[in-house]
Amino acid sequence: METVRENFGGEPGPCWQRYVVGNGALESTASTLRFVTTAATSHYYSDAQIDDYQGLPRRRFPWRPPLRLTVRARFSHPAGQLRGTAGFGFWNDPFLMTGVRIPTLPRAVWFFYGSPPSNLKLDLHTPGWGWKAATIDALRPVALLLLPIAPVAVALMNFRSLYSTLWPPIQRAVNVHEALIQVEMTEWHTYVLVWGRERTRFSVDMETILEDAPSPRGRLGFVMWLDNQYMVVTPWGRLGWGTLDVPGRQWMEVNSLMIEPGEDG
Repeated sequence: METVRENFGGEPGPCWQRYVVGNGALESTASTLRFVTTAATSHYYSDAQIDDYQGLPRRRFPWRPPLRLTVRARFSHPAGQLRGTAGFGFWNDPFLMTGVRIPTLPRAVWFFYGSPPSNLKLDLHTPGWGWKAATIDALRPVALLLLPIAPVAVALMNFRSLYSTLWPPIQRAVNVHEALIQVEMTEWHTYVLVWGRERTRFSVDMETILEDAPSPRGRLGFVMWLDNQYMVVTPWGRLGWGTLDVPGRQWMEVNSLMIEPGEDG
């Protein structure tokens, strides 16, 4: 595996593909890259993104463990005030956002932000929105074996006592592990994930925030983005997706990123 190093200043390097739609924009400064939405509206999707998998079949996505991702970034607004979703890391682009592929279930290992009304309540002990370190692999064979009983399980989990009993084994089956990131998003921080073949570790400013998280399998692509969408997926059957009004201007600013070989986990 070759090391990919980007110290932003000017246009993104040749290894990155741009994906800019709606009121999204990528803005270069002397030493950073800003992912911006300005006056985004709920009438259409706005996104500012770089990635390295547009047009590729998933079997040719570039990354697999072991590797280490290091990103230095900050945001224009704190958690709760930043609107939409944002983040950086690796996933399988399951929703056909950047190419014609067969839709699939998600695999991801990343730093992910979602604002209300997003509610991705996939971890029993973590809120459904916020700035998180997270892993998921809903394509594990044990997870697929649970699909036939999903309608019954969803109905039963509307009862609080049954939810706390039934959801933990399902959460383990889909390799969901999350932790809230308890830092001020508007300040510069260094975010690191070490994606091993079996386990993944996340840290912020050299402080571990999530360790021993189960790693997703297979090849994944790198993505870094800011958009105006929200998504709702809960164990008790609430599903939803949409776009948000984002008055004014908001951004994620990145000073540097590096992907390099990492120790196995």
